[in-house]
Amino acid sequence: MPIIDLHAKNPLEDGRQSARALRIRRGVQQLLTGLGATHLPELTLANGRRADIVALFRDGSIWIVEIKSSVEDMKADSKWPEYRDYCDRLFFATLEDVPEEIFPADCGFIRADTHGGALLREAPEHKLAGARRKAVTLRIAQSAAQRLYRAELSGVELPE
Repeated sequence: MPIIDLHAKNPLEDGRQSARALRIRRGVQQLLTGLGATHLPELTLANGRRADIVALFRDGSIWIVEIKSSVEDMKADSKWPEYRDYCDRLFFATLEDVPEEIFPADCGFIRADTHGGALLREAPEHKLAGARRKAVTLRIAQSAAQRLYRAELSGVELPE
């Protein structure tokens, strides 16, 4: 099943995200693009967890951004520490009406909405081992390529 239905009214929706989460995602993606990263939403990691956004930078560094759309969303989540093993830096992103204080101080923090995002707190670096970096980078590439292939199969015209 494709993560994104390119023929749906909103091609960013896959049925798992709330409208608030999609607003955050759009802003984070704009921020990451501005920082020179390529990024992929909803990437399943080797441990079976699905990262909200994984970003790959030109220097090979990997960030994971976990989107939290409300205080309740953050309180209900106990899986986020498992993302650290798959990135150099871990961030949380949310909207303006969610207090920053509820997010762990040892993670980066991004404010975002449909108009963009602002990196308010850098995440400490936890460098991945070479073998893990290679495996995560390969997973990003394979997932992105598979999504493009599925788009082609569904009849979407892609630019040359």
